Amino acid sequence: MRYFRLLSLLTFGAFACTGQTWEVGVAGGYSFYHDASINSGGSSAQAGFQSGAIASAEIGQDVGQFYGGELRYTYLAGDERLRSGGQQVTLGADAQAVHYDFLLYATPKGSKIRPYVSAGGGIKYYMGTGSESAGQPLGNFAFLTHTNEVEGLFSAGAGIKFHVDPHWLVRVDFRYYLTPFPENVIAPAPGAHIHGWLHNFVPLAGFAYTF
Repeated sequence: MRYFRLLSLLTFGAFACTGQTWEVGVAGGYSFYHDASINSGGSSAQAGFQSGAIASAEIGQDVGQFYGGELRYTYLAGDERLRSGGQQVTLGADAQAVHYDFLLYATPKGSKIRPYVSAGGGIKYYMGTGSESAGQPLGNFAFLTHTNEVEGLFSAGAGIKFHVDPHWLVRVDFRYYLTPFPENVIAPAPGAHIHGWLHNFVPLAGFAYTF
């Protein structure tokens, strides 16, 4: 619940500004993960989520010549997975991210081409959707579960906005999401230990309307 409160405060503070140029957009892309390591009894495995398609929507605003912000929702497809010694086991899953990012532009408001960098935070909701199996392989490392879990999210990225006319723009983004490992969704076995957070890399492209 504390993540929802923090996100609400950030969003309210950003939207309270006046004199903005507003933007509403959608995008699609692909999600790639860097798995965490699990050690158990002198052996190791890799645990995380498979790559998959994403869909995203955002509402943002410019509150100055060189800075702005946006609230973004992203749906990420990608099954839970566990890998070790050439063996792999998966379970249906997906995730949803909601975050607010602050944007710093390299060119002033009104420019046709606007490169930028971004950073912010929010929450990521991991959802196991498949059917669990009592005889799951690699069970000495972890168990893939039909469980939901919310984690705090750090977001960073960069991109370019291309204005094709006074109201419409095309944008290309690269997002990096970092969360603690969702240990309820991919539950370590007794005696097993997870090392590292979950790194998620998301290139995406889309379009937006400004007003």
